[in-house]
Amino acid sequence: MTEPLTLRATLQQHQLQPRVLVAECPSRAVLGHITSRWGVLVLIVLLERTHRFSELRRAIGGVSEKMLAQTLDTLAGDGLVLRVAQQVVPPHVEYSLTPLGREAAVRLEVLVDWIENNYHLIAQARMQTDGPDAVAAA
Repeated sequence: MTEPLTLRATLQQHQLQPRVLVAECPSRAVLGHITSRWGVLVLIVLLERTHRFSELRRAIGGVSEKMLAQTLDTLAGDGLVLRVAQQVVPPHVEYSLTPLGREAAVRLEVLVDWIENNYHLIAQARMQTDGPDAVAAA
């Protein structure tokens, strides 16, 4: 079984050079979508299982309906999230990860775990540089 292609390898196959540090690189937009405030959280929640819109909204504290809908549309457009409209009464839509989305979410999960495991150190650093108000505002 072969390893899945990285974004860099995929772009090289199509004679495109990924240069995420270059402003005009199309991969930079995808990076922004995945690492956006809500993008990370949507991908992490969908890593667990398929969810309806309302379930996602409840699972992700603080996200508005508008931002959740925009984030889901963007991630679906990037091929990371699959949107399936169920033809039942009442109708509903389910969201799940595509294989590409699952790969991204697994990698993000490592980052999220690292942040949660090291937040106490981050909070200490903030206290030393910015004072207690900076930690409370974060």
